[in-house]
Amino acid sequence: MFREEHDSIGNLRIPEEAYYGVNAKRAYDNFQITNLRLEPLFVKSLAQVKKASALANLELGELDSDIAEIIIKVTDELLAGKFASDMIVDPIQGGAGTSSNMNINEVIANRGIELLGGEKGQYHLISPNDHVNKGQSTNDVFPTAGKLTFLKLIDRLLIVLEELALSFKEKSLAFSDIQKMGRTQLSDAVPITVGAEFKAYYTVTKRNMKRLTTVKDEIRYVNMGGTAIGTGVSAHGQFSQTIIEYLREITGLDIAIAEDLIDSTQNVEAFGVLSDILKTIAISSSKIANDIRLLSSGPRTGIGELIIPARQNGSSIMPGKINPVIPEVVTQGAFLIAGNSVTIAMAIEAGQLELNAFEPVIFHRLIESFHVLINTLTTFNEHCIKGIEVNEERCQELLEKSTYLTTGLAKYIGYEEAALIAKESLQLNRTVKEVALSKGISSDILSEISK
Repeated sequence: MFREEHDSIGNLRIPEEAYYGVNAKRAYDNFQITNLRLEPLFVKSLAQVKKASALANLELGELDSDIAEIIIKVTDELLAGKFASDMIVDPIQGGAGTSSNMNINEVIANRGIELLGGEKGQYHLISPNDHVNKGQSTNDVFPTAGKLTFLKLIDRLLIVLEELALSFKEKSLAFSDIQKMGRTQLSDAVPITVGAEFKAYYTVTKRNMKRLTTVKDEIRYVNMGGTAIGTGVSAHGQFSQTIIEYLREITGLDIAIAEDLIDSTQNVEAFGVLSDILKTIAISSSKIANDIRLLSSGPRTGIGELIIPARQNGSSIMPGKINPVIPEVVTQGAFLIAGNSVTIAMAIEAGQLELNAFEPVIFHRLIESFHVLINTLTTFNEHCIKGIEVNEERCQELLEKSTYLTTGLAKYIGYEEAALIAKESLQLNRTVKEVALSKGISSDILSEISK
């Protein structure tokens, strides 16, 4: 069974049971791009904007109380997870997000009409445009919903990073007395402790948390009340200041109205800043994963200083082979996030004049980057970092075989003589200490530089 709805283009048949309407159906037909649906958290953010708008319009006398209360009731149903299947528009869409905005407007209107005892599509009872979208435009609703979503995801990611940092800190303390060979450019350098290496992992993770916390101050400013281009056309003069109080209460987020609504509507570089921080977190975490992958290489022919948990068989042909699959997936996640950052940068640059039409792809890729980062870092922590052990014998073996003592020797016998000892040590397969003693260097000096 179908009902017929119309817009300025013409008539269109809509499934009778559907809460979406003609605008969403046209978008569904036009934009079969990713075959995905909007992120549920983003849909809830849209519903929060619609609820706050209805409350603001009610307070300002812009909506009759019976209609406003119905809209508020339906948005609460959306926030409870209902009607998810009626949000049918692809995340990648033309029109700067208008299709998604109208999709939720139609769902709210048709459910509201149903609650009033009417039939879906009877928009004279509750209109998607005149009532649900009162005092709003896609151009302030869509970016505001995006920012609400990102602030929520930032808080989720901060929890994951805090847990990862704690694991690094615990390992740094547990391994603080285990000496090993430090390396630069994959070559022997000077000694370090395993604990000091993990302390460095902790430090960069905490620094990334600070970066992520700082960017919240750019994301927290929204342009509600700016409507189409930031001038506030068709919105009540007090709409911005009224809705922001409701939005803060509904979301629990520290948000505010942007000082310049025109700027906030046309310039979206804050999303580029956020994207770059996600990329920075991803690539620095991947660097750590690659360190661990290298230091755990083996089991017989690699460095083998670290022992990481065995998670699954690594080969369909080589029996008993175990690969470092968890560090590998962290690095692949970083590749994906770095690629998303390029897409987001191109979309930000491509905006023209008073509006950036490419927020749909910006938001789609940012949300994906958040999820990938949250999931890979959780996996990294739970399935790798927490279970890492140290092969102390291997660390000591490699330390003794290295030529690191020549760095300390150079202070006593000069760089050139120390270099000759290092060369002879490697040629004869003897330790630096043995070669040095054979050349008459006192054991006291060797003990001093070994500390």
